[in-house]
Formats: sequence, C-alpha cells, structure tokens
Amino acid sequence: MKCENHKNNLSCDCDTIHEASVRKVQNEMIEESLFNHLADFFKVFADSTRIKILKALSIEELCVCDIAVVLDMTKSAVSHQLRFLKEANLVKARRDGKNIFYSLADSHVLTILLQGLEHITE
Repeated sequence: MKCENHKNNLSCDCDTIHEASVRKVQNEMIEESLFNHLADFFKVFADSTRIKILKALSIEELCVCDIAVVLDMTKSAVSHQLRFLKEANLVKARRDGKNIFYSLADSHVLTILLQGLEHITE
C-alpha cells in the first residue's frame, strides 16, 4: 500500500511502518528527563516580559532600575522576572559597588532569541 499525504489531510492512509526510519529516530531520541528540562527551559521564553528583558540585555548590561525604565515597569516586577531568568541560567549578575548589573548568561541565549525572531518574521 502506498502512503500519501493528501492536500487537506496530513495523516497517512496506510499501515506501513518504515522500520529503518523508526529505528533511526528511536536510537537518536534523548532521555525523558532531558525532554522535561528542555520543556521547562522553553517555558521561560513563554512570557513576553522575560523576552523583553532578554532583548534589552542583548543590547547592554543593565541594572534593575535601568531595565524598569526601559520596559516601563516597577523594579519589583523586573526583579521577579530576573529571578526566573537567573534560575534558568539565561542571565548572570555582576556586582559593582552597590549596583548589580545583569547580562545574558552566554551567546546561546542571544542565538535563541535571534533564531526565534527570524523564524516568526519569515
């Protein structure tokens, strides 16, 4: 029987299992715990305020007060979101006297932001 994807139906009209393809994918799947960690990681990106903070920090290292002004938010609200971002290892903090400056944790965070933006604007 021949498998076909009809224009308006994305399901297969057959019962054929492509064993080589299935084995290849099964062998390259990751552990369940890694899927869960990855899902949690992407949940952090599910909030537009956190995305705005990451975008701001991709441009310049900023303190909570600076971020609050840029995003027109309270310092408390910014601090709350920075806590999520820090726990997810997306931002890092640096103390300079009484100030704490935040920046992206590494270049991967910027890559994720840019790739996501590129994907939605295509």
